[in-house]
Amino acid sequence: MPAPPVGVVGLGQLGGSLAAALVAAGRPVQGWDVDPAARDAAAARGVQITRELSGVVVLAVPLTAMAGALDGLTIDPDATVTDLGSVKRPVLESVGRTLGGRYVGGHPMCGTERSGHAAVDPGLFTGARWALCLEPDTELPRWLRVAEVAMAAGAEVVPVTATEHDDAVAAISHVSHLLAAALAAAAAQAGPLALALAAGSFRDGTRVIGSDPAFVRAMVEGNAGPTASALARVHQQLARPWAELVADGHAVVTRQGGRRTVRVPLDRAALLSLGRAGGAVTHRLAAFVEGWVPEDRAPEDRLPDRA
Repeated sequence: MPAPPVGVVGLGQLGGSLAAALVAAGRPVQGWDVDPAARDAAAARGVQITRELSGVVVLAVPLTAMAGALDGLTIDPDATVTDLGSVKRPVLESVGRTLGGRYVGGHPMCGTERSGHAAVDPGLFTGARWALCLEPDTELPRWLRVAEVAMAAGAEVVPVTATEHDDAVAAISHVSHLLAAALAAAAAQAGPLALALAAGSFRDGTRVIGSDPAFVRAMVEGNAGPTASALARVHQQLARPWAELVADGHAVVTRQGGRRTVRVPLDRAALLSLGRAGGAVTHRLAAFVEGWVPEDRAPEDRLPDRA
């Protein structure tokens, strides 16, 4: 069967990059954006600009606009709807409540501090992890359709629940934005000499807070509970003896480990086990998906090579 079309609502950096990647992969892509310049840029890349969307519909709009993203558009009644939002529980409670099993929450772990259609990069998703939510009422065939879209764009799919996703990204993404803001503000308090001497480590540590402040606020406030818990863990780490803290942090980021290929049946529990083990899906097979888990996991946490 031919792959279903993909309709992208919002053609800025993420949505425009996804549309461009899928066009390059040979997928039929429709799209819409309220900005005429974004529509024109997408059309020049081979996207069919239309308000009538079908197949897999991707909401690539800010969190604050997610609930009304489909207003004024004609969506095929059988379309599967997903999103690229950085927080999942609020979208599940709004879009998911309306669409039920037709909605599959998603979040590609990529992007830069830039935004808008001028920041489109067809290679943005290559090698990226793409969290894809499997809730109790998620229809597995629809989950697989969205997973195939993510993999067609070059990403690896991590099966999660919305709650697991929000807890995890609070620790590795949302707190990072707050720490970057704090580092920048503290350096400014130190005076112009400190800022004049700032080099690579300061630039790397503050890069993400160059993002649109409205985007960052919506992200951390939309995931306030998990972000506060993750920030508390950072405070606890900073209270440790500095030598121990430096050694432990260094060990985490320099740890080497390989990947072990696994095949997982098309079953919600098995897929979620793959994600919880730190692995990802890379290919769709007939009755399985193929993926990997980290090689250095404890034996009791390992998945079988063949399910």
